[in-house]
Amino acid sequence: MNTDVKEISVGAVVFAVFLGVMIYVYGGQGDLAGEGNGTRVSASFNRIDGLVEGDPVYLSGVRIGSVEKMWLNENFRAVVTFWISDDIKIPKDSSAAIHTDGLFGSKFIVLEPGAEEAPLTDGSIITFTQDAVIVSELLDLIISEGKANRAKQKNEQ
Repeated sequence: MNTDVKEISVGAVVFAVFLGVMIYVYGGQGDLAGEGNGTRVSASFNRIDGLVEGDPVYLSGVRIGSVEKMWLNENFRAVVTFWISDDIKIPKDSSAAIHTDGLFGSKFIVLEPGAEEAPLTDGSIITFTQDAVIVSELLDLIISEGKANRAKQKNEQ
């Protein structure tokens, strides 16, 4: 009976630690004050592959907002609307780029501030954008460059 109590106790401790780690890892998502109630800004991209609603928006590595919705406009460009915390004032001529967390990680938007003094306001549209990099296209490029270099070295010998 004593062994059963030890096994149950160890199981409970392991479960509690696991639960604590999950809360720590996922509990920080959406913890910005007034999330979803900040300044709404839009940007259009040719490709947003892998970006989903709820993905973060960063400025200088600090999360300042979240992707709210995505749709195609009349020119078949992907329009992304995201919100930015009201206490962050970003210049109107800022740019937006879609980045990937690692080689196969999730996507997020990175804002680069411009030089203009007037800030983005609710409903502003960011015109300077950079599309998502497609990993398979990048890998194809690396492979083709490697093959070309190998062929060049073979011809030189």
